Amino acid sequence: MTRPTARVLALLEILQAGGTRTVGELAARLDVDERTVRRYVAHLADLDVPVESLRGRYGGVRLVPGRRVPPLMFTDEEALAVLLGLVAGRRAGLVTTSVVAVESAAAKLRRVLPVALARRLEAVLETAAFTAAPLAPATPGTEILIAVAEAARDHRALALDYTDSRGVRSSRTVHPYGIVAHSGRWYLTGADPADGEVRAFRVDRVEGVQPLPGTFEVPVGFDRAAVVLAAIAGAPRRHTVSLLVEGSADHVRALFPSGIATVEEGPDSPHMVRVLIQAERLDWVPGLLAGIDCPFWIEGPDALRPLVRELAQRVTAAANGTP
Repeated sequence: MTRPTARVLALLEILQAGGTRTVGELAARLDVDERTVRRYVAHLADLDVPVESLRGRYGGVRLVPGRRVPPLMFTDEEALAVLLGLVAGRRAGLVTTSVVAVESAAAKLRRVLPVALARRLEAVLETAAFTAAPLAPATPGTEILIAVAEAARDHRALALDYTDSRGVRSSRTVHPYGIVAHSGRWYLTGADPADGEVRAFRVDRVEGVQPLPGTFEVPVGFDRAAVVLAAIAGAPRRHTVSLLVEGSADHVRALFPSGIATVEEGPDSPHMVRVLIQAERLDWVPGLLAGIDCPFWIEGPDALRPLVRELAQRVTAAANGTP
């Protein structure tokens, strides 16, 4: 099997829409001359695609009715994109199926590729290294992820069976606005129709979904990712770190990793903002604060202060070159 070009695949996509297309129409769609179209048609025939040319007044090119088109016809770039997408999705913990299913899908793709192309792609996969370890997946069921995505697309309400971070189960109604991938997890964001409050839910904690009648409207300009990050940053934990930072909200917000901090306009000064960080442990917080490039003050908790002083002493000793 020879390697199909991008335009040959574009011709196949046009023909798969159905009907008979004249050579002139295809030439215009593909931005080539009619002779090139006939060469592309011959190329498809060489690839065992059931394509035929019809002569006469109503002639043209079409796919033979009742015949199946061979699947998975990719250009080199398309095939590499699919394989790398499978690898990246698995390492990011976002694949909603088992590792076995991912490996099986990749193996099927390799089997239907031309030998030369398959060997070239194997070279990429065999020699690639990654600087970060794979994330442990918190994998939602494929059917659940698709169901919530479809409901968000169609603006249909959902009944959810959900278990929160404390292990408390509940049934609730949600107007789903969209799904967000973050740090190896899928999140659903949407509004509670009872009070209009927007919330975020981990999709791997959704145990059942049921579409409900009726539709809803998503607020104009709604930012799904921003809402999920704010929900993650604001989720209650053992310690609440509160800082006053001198600077604009946009500048200070950019100093922290996504989903770590909530930044609020300062109540007392237009040049100050308040930063809230929720943490189960405080030992990692001083290192985070060391990256703040503008004046700041710790409001609390008091347990954080000695940890920051200890880090300051170690940094000062390192700067002075004394053991």
